[in-house]
Amino acid sequence: MELAKLSLTELRRLQSRVETEIRRRSDSARRDLLKKVQKMAAEEGLSLSDLLGSASSTGEEKQPSAAKRKTKPAAKKNGTLPAKYRHPENPAVGWSGRGRKPQWVIDWLAQDKPLAELEASAGK
Repeated sequence: MELAKLSLTELRRLQSRVETEIRRRSDSARRDLLKKVQKMAAEEGLSLSDLLGSASSTGEEKQPSAAKRKTKPAAKKNGTLPAKYRHPENPAVGWSGRGRKPQWVIDWLAQDKPLAELEASAGK
């Protein structure tokens, strides 16, 4: 089948058929796998619900839901951070060490010079 020779309508029809076939095969694979797992559980004298329900009782922890998760409060944005690194030739130019590296830092590192030499506290 040469796709270049198909019209746009034919391509969309083909796309729809492909998506339908993918869903059908996915559903079929899911059903087959479920049957295999049920059979394996039955061989051990368990039902699938016993197997899935016992995950928490065997010590395996489930991921907490988003509502139950404890999260840290969002950090306050107080503007710019103080410069941790200073430009070697122009001390007025600085970089906090966060985010994208400025070109002068990239150039400095390309010369195999340590970043520590650019630290603002180094007093260069």
